[in-house]
Amino acid sequence: MWSVIIAMAAIPNADGLTAGDIVQEATDCGFTEGPVCLPDGTVLFSDVAADTIYRQDKSVYRSPSGKSNGLTLDRQGRLITCEHWNRRVTRTETDGAITVLADVYEGKRFNSPNDVVIDTQGRVYFTDPTYGLEGREAELDFSGVYMIDQNGAVQLLSREFTTPNGLAFSPDEKLLYIADTQEDLVRVYPVGPDGLLGEGKLFCEVKSPDGMKMDVAGRLWICSSDGMAVFAPDGSRVGVIPFPEQPANCAFGGPDGKTLYVTARTSLYSAPTTVAGVRPGPAPAGDSEP
Repeated sequence: MWSVIIAMAAIPNADGLTAGDIVQEATDCGFTEGPVCLPDGTVLFSDVAADTIYRQDKSVYRSPSGKSNGLTLDRQGRLITCEHWNRRVTRTETDGAITVLADVYEGKRFNSPNDVVIDTQGRVYFTDPTYGLEGREAELDFSGVYMIDQNGAVQLLSREFTTPNGLAFSPDEKLLYIADTQEDLVRVYPVGPDGLLGEGKLFCEVKSPDGMKMDVAGRLWICSSDGMAVFAPDGSRVGVIPFPEQPANCAFGGPDGKTLYVTARTSLYSAPTTVAGVRPGPAPAGDSEP
């Protein structure tokens, strides 16, 4: 059964990037995370507390989900999941089978994979803070950022973060942005042809940054304790869009990529935008691979 859709609030204009009301798509959840839009338009999101991945209408897509957190799609449209509780990154095959992409680094289990992105070469990047350990012993003495290459090998990209969280590529995939929630900042790194990261630098400071997405003009949309904070490519703040609940993660969807879906504590929200977002998954018809 479809949830009741409720207009919650008019969005303050953020430099012309927003175009209407915030709408509550689903609610009465434990802690929502990781929205992603499937090629057929279906929106999936994690409820970490409920150990479930829901569809937008709150029908169950997968349960248990390993207390899934971040979700994305590969170029074949298959779901890639950070399983917070199971301490692994997985892929859901077209027949529903679960394939483990990575669960250890140098023989030690990850802390709790949190968020994930994939480049057009098929390389999987994810963050691994300790949020999901929930009293269990850590096997690694740091919170890392990792890449799973096309051959399935896991490479450590960075261990300089206190709490690595959301991450997003620039539209041309030459830059990778990574949030550090505890340190209230986002860093940006050049990405080499081999997918490895060069020397990073501070991109912006923002309160408790979490999930992030990029629009096609290179602006970074960051879930923060202030709301949805939008930053220009040069790191200057465009504006902040308040939400009824504190945002945790976001995704662009809709037929034209101009609908922003936001998971915020107990709910999933949507909001119309005037700019299209960069979306994971199969390339749209007519697109060529970079």
